[in-house]
Parts: sequence; C-alpha cells; structure tokens
Amino acid sequence: MSAVSHQLSDGRTLLDSVNFRVSDGAKAALIGANGAGKTTLLRLIAGDLAIQSGSVARVGGLGVMRQFIGSVRDDTTVQDFLVSLAALDVVRVWAELSAAELLMMDVDDEKSQLAYAHALTAWGDVGGYDAEILWDTVTVAALGIGYEQCKYRELSTLSGGEQKRLALEALLRGPAEVLLLDEPDNYLDVPGKQWLEQRLQQTPKTVLFVSHDRELLAKVADRIVTVEGGTTWVHGGGFASYHEARHDRHERMAELRRRWEEEHARLIELVRTLQQQAKISPDMASRYRAMQTRLARFEADGPPPDRPEEQNVTMRLRGGRTGVRAVSCEQLELTGLMEPFSVEVFYGERVAVLGSNGAGKSHFLRLLGGEQVRHHGEWRLGARVVPGLFAQTHSHPEWHARTLVDLLWHGEPGRPGVDRGRAMASLRRYELNQQGDQNFGTLSGGQQARFQILLLELSGATLLLLDEPTDNLDVLSAEALEDALAEFDGTVLSVTHDRWFARTFDRFLVFGADGRVIESAEPIFDAGRVARPR
Repeated sequence: MSAVSHQLSDGRTLLDSVNFRVSDGAKAALIGANGAGKTTLLRLIAGDLAIQSGSVARVGGLGVMRQFIGSVRDDTTVQDFLVSLAALDVVRVWAELSAAELLMMDVDDEKSQLAYAHALTAWGDVGGYDAEILWDTVTVAALGIGYEQCKYRELSTLSGGEQKRLALEALLRGPAEVLLLDEPDNYLDVPGKQWLEQRLQQTPKTVLFVSHDRELLAKVADRIVTVEGGTTWVHGGGFASYHEARHDRHERMAELRRRWEEEHARLIELVRTLQQQAKISPDMASRYRAMQTRLARFEADGPPPDRPEEQNVTMRLRGGRTGVRAVSCEQLELTGLMEPFSVEVFYGERVAVLGSNGAGKSHFLRLLGGEQVRHHGEWRLGARVVPGLFAQTHSHPEWHARTLVDLLWHGEPGRPGVDRGRAMASLRRYELNQQGDQNFGTLSGGQQARFQILLLELSGATLLLLDEPTDNLDVLSAEALEDALAEFDGTVLSVTHDRWFARTFDRFLVFGADGRVIESAEPIFDAGRVARPR
C-alpha cells in the first residue's frame, strides 16, 4: 500500500498518505482505536472501496472475511455464503449457472438447455467442482455435516460462532494465498479461538487481520500495523513489545515536534531582530531577506507529525441499590438447550457466563432482559432491578437510518431523550462526538458497541446483561469498560469468550457442552472439560 488517502462522504480525511507492506507469509495484525480506519483499509485492499488516491498492490489470490460475518440474519443460505467467499471467477460463473437453472425451470427448451450446458462447462473450467469438494470438507469440519445436507440451510439458523468457523475453514483451506480477516475471533468460543490461533500460526498464507483479543495478538502476530492519527506505522515485533514500542515512538514524535517548534520560534525572533536592524543599517537588509526566505522554506516544509492524542473513553455506568437477590432461577430450562438449573445472583456480584457456542448463554441473558424465550421453570428479578441488555450482534435495524444524536435526543420508547447539548456531551465522553450526525448503520462495530454501552448508562439499568461486550471494542475501550464495571453500583452478568475480560469477574456460571449448567470458582473456558459429579 503506497500513499493511500481516503476521505469520508462528509469531507473529513480518514486516512492520509498511508504506506505499509506485509511480506510473504507474514501474520500482521492491524490495530487501532474504533473508527480509526482499520476496516476501511481492509476494504480498500479488498477492492470493496475505490482508491481515491495512492495505490494498492496484491500478489496472489485474495480471500476476505468481512467484519460482520457472524451476525447474518437474512435468508442467505450456507451455499450462498460459501460461494461469496470463493474466487471472483467462481462467484461470477455461479451466478450464471444459477440464472441458467432458473431459466430452465421457466422455459425448458433447446435454447435454455444449451445455456445450462455452457454454464456447467464454465463451472468446471473455473474450478467449481473442486470448490464443491472443498465446501464439503469445510461444512464437515465446521458443522459436522456434509455440504449436500446443509447447503440450503439458512445461515441465520447458525450461531455467530458457527458462521465464523464456516468462513474461516473455507478461507484457511481455500486456494487464496493472501487473507484479509476483519475480527475473525469474534463470536468464537475459547476453544474456537485456540483453534484459530493454531491454524494462523501454521498456515503458510500471508495474513493481515484485525483483532482486539490480546491473547490472540500475543500468540499470532509477528508484526503490528497501527492505524492512528490518520496514518499507519509498523512495529516489526510481536504484541509483547508493542506497548513499549508505541510509547517510545510517541515520545520521539513529541520530542521532534518540540524541537521544530523551538526552531520555528527562534527563526521568527531572528527575522524580527533583523527586520529592526535593517531599518537602521542598509547592510543588514540582505541578511534580513535571506532569513525571511529561510523561514518561509522552514514553514513550507511544515512540522513533523505530533504524537497522536491518547484515546480517552470515559464510561459512567452508575446503577443503583437493589434488593439483595438480584436474580433468582429455580429449575430453569431453556427449551432444548440445557438441563434445568437453579442459581441466585446477589446485588453487586460480577458473574461471567462461560461455555461453548450454542449452549444457550445468549438466550439466558435475553430471557432476563425481558425478551420472549421459550423456557420451563421459574425466574424472577429482585426489587428495584432494572435490566439493561447489550446485544452481541448489535442487531438494531430500527436504528440503522437514524443518527446518534437523534437516537439520544428524541429517545426510544420507554427511555426519555436528552437535549442535543447533553447528547453531544455524552457522545464526547465515548469519543463518538464526530459521529454524532452519522447514521448508526454506518458506524464501525466498535463504535456501535460503545454507543450501546452509552445507552445502558443513560437507561438507569441496575442489572447489566452484557453479551460479548468486548468483541468489537479496541483494547483501550475494553479497558475503559473494565474500569467502569469496577465502579458500577449494581449487578453484572456477562457472556464472554474474552479470556482477559473474564478474569475480572468473581463468579463463573458455566454452560457445559452436555447441557448441564454449573458454577465454578475459576473460569473454565473449555466447557467440554466439565465432568459430571460422581
């Protein structure tokens, strides 16, 4: 990538003369604050966005995992999904083959049969049959069933982790030599993340990936491309030495900027002095003009870039005192997902809900949040307990065409709005003020996550039900959330596969792969290891 710049639709410059190179076989992590431009960079490399200036060069076939894979909720089938991840020629010929099949269903004549025969030939020529063999291997590995048995299944019936695993299996086993992975670890349970770490370490492919998972970064990345201040810089080492390298770089930038400003001030003062001397001594006039030229050239070259502003997300999750028993469940069973279990959660506790994908963790939080979830048994919330639910997929289609200020200013049913001034002040604390007049649907995943947390803050919730809240948050935002939860006056239940985040909790409710729900004094990340009591 050479001298690439990109402006947003409102005229703001997001990326300014970005330069970096990822060498063959490297595992490069692309990190930076939410909204800094990481996903935009990947879309520019993938060709999803037109290059406004600069150039991008790619060597080898390209495989792309886009950011919101894992949250597909439309009628896309497994077959459609796997085709979309294939090479462009395969995608193109698949569309032609599908059109020819539909034509034969409507008009079964010699012309339509000939078109279908040509499409079948083209399908073989572009490697379509080889792709179908690959897809069978992929679906068996990801879902445990063959391609023919699941190709017409709607992707929305799969969990977020199953969708991600399906895509990763296809890309890592596929022919593309270069992979762009936008948050590949999101929605994966911990065994899935450990599988991903191992596969990324082993693959000979060149990989550029976005992730906020600190353990994955530490284990996989052999170099780190940081997006900040509208540009990028590359740390040639791993994540263990990254923070020190970033601190040293910022210190050097600040020192160079300080020296430039000192030299600028010195030249200005010298020009002023020579100007006064030139008034009384014609011999000084030439020195005055020379110094003016020197100052003009110095200013034309411009200052070196200053150190980027540090991210400062300030979350104020207040909560409030509730009854001693915040949540009580008696022989609760979510239909078809788990065996009946009983649990009590007390005011002020921090409970991490752990376990494999598909075990019912998200359904459990949605039930406590007041949504209609099929269940047997009893559950109830304590006195003055007001639940606030953070949705894992950020799935709020009713918000997509509304701006953040509009959502805050006018409020939502059951939640009073605030005036525009207070709305902008709240957004500023979450570093979302520049996105205040953007539609929710145009935000990055991390910005959407931060906005959801802001709504929880304003809702007055005393029971936070957080479904994978750190999945899309950058490292500093995740740390800000951890600090806010430590100060929160209320009760927290959080589904998480974030190993760093989970260790900040004091109780662990584990949804086992065998359908049992148990409590553990320590986090158990592989629910398959939960053994039945003797």
